[in-house]
Amino acid sequence: MATSVLKLLAEDAEGLGIIASAVQDSLVKPEGLKLDGRSRTFGLEINRFQWERAGKRMPFFRSRAMLAFAGVQNVRSRAVSRDIDAVHSLIDVRFAPDGEAPAGVITLIFAGETQIQLTVECIDVTLVDIGSAWPTRRKPDHEKRA
Repeated sequence: MATSVLKLLAEDAEGLGIIASAVQDSLVKPEGLKLDGRSRTFGLEINRFQWERAGKRMPFFRSRAMLAFAGVQNVRSRAVSRDIDAVHSLIDVRFAPDGEAPAGVITLIFAGETQIQLTVECIDVTLVDIGSAWPTRRKPDHEKRA
């Protein structure tokens, strides 16, 4: 099986949109959310669905990945479960300018009511696969969610 390792860097809204597409339907547990106030970074350890490899039929793949945000000034969250068995499904990542450019707010939108807002100095986001891909039988289906 060929190994697919994704490495992306976003420094503007267009790049963030590309990363948002790559992490759509990623799964994260509460312990996978990490804020480092000293380095002003926020990271998520995710199980990323590999949309770039997905066809209409199996095989589908997931990989362990790190999604990291630099220049974080403030973090606000809503409805993030602290239950160790909880799993949050990441739906979208959006940026809204706020104050003096290039500052703004990056919002991580999860299924349900869960959101995390990061006030950032600028867009400085990295996504890196950190493990080998593994096959999965399930492809996320957005039509079934409605």
